[in-house]
Amino acid sequence: MARPNAHTDTRQEILDTAYGLVGAKGFSGVGLNEILATAGVPKGSFYHYFGSKEAFGEALLDDYFETYLADLDTTLAELGLSHAERLMNYWRKWQATQGSADYQRKCLAVKLAAEVSDLSETMRRALKGGTAGIIERLARAIEAGVAEGSLTVAGEPHTTAETLYHVWLGASLMAKIVRTDAPFDAAMATTRQILGLSSR
Repeated sequence: MARPNAHTDTRQEILDTAYGLVGAKGFSGVGLNEILATAGVPKGSFYHYFGSKEAFGEALLDDYFETYLADLDTTLAELGLSHAERLMNYWRKWQATQGSADYQRKCLAVKLAAEVSDLSETMRRALKGGTAGIIERLARAIEAGVAEGSLTVAGEPHTTAETLYHVWLGASLMAKIVRTDAPFDAAMATTRQILGLSSR
């Protein structure tokens, strides 16, 4: 396997450093100087890797979703579990991540959706593509769960997946407002009901 070159390493270092800063302060609240100083990268290097802050934001989201979707694929393919159990593990991980004070683990879709969707069309498209990938994977897992009999849903799998994603996105936003896990508890109960798992 070829070793990453310095270009790749530096570019990734900038992105990796930005996760925590953007997770804590939002995209608009973090200046390029702060990101580069924290990453230990010269200021002049930024535009060598990214054409603008908006292009950087798009790259940050693309990089984030690439990792997120790979982790989701792993969760939804865990051996020895039904598709229903894999799906519920995903929601448990969502709650654990969003309820954490660790900004490195926070979901950038939750953090940035409201902030950047009206400010940047390219970042909005990156968010749309990333969340569509999540919903598509959830839909396939729901369809497989129905086929194996581990869950039951009233509607079409893709519509059900969209509904559940919206429920959890809303719960994450409400949890920021009320600063308790109550929205997540409600989302979990709703999820079990929608998947026909209430009595299990």
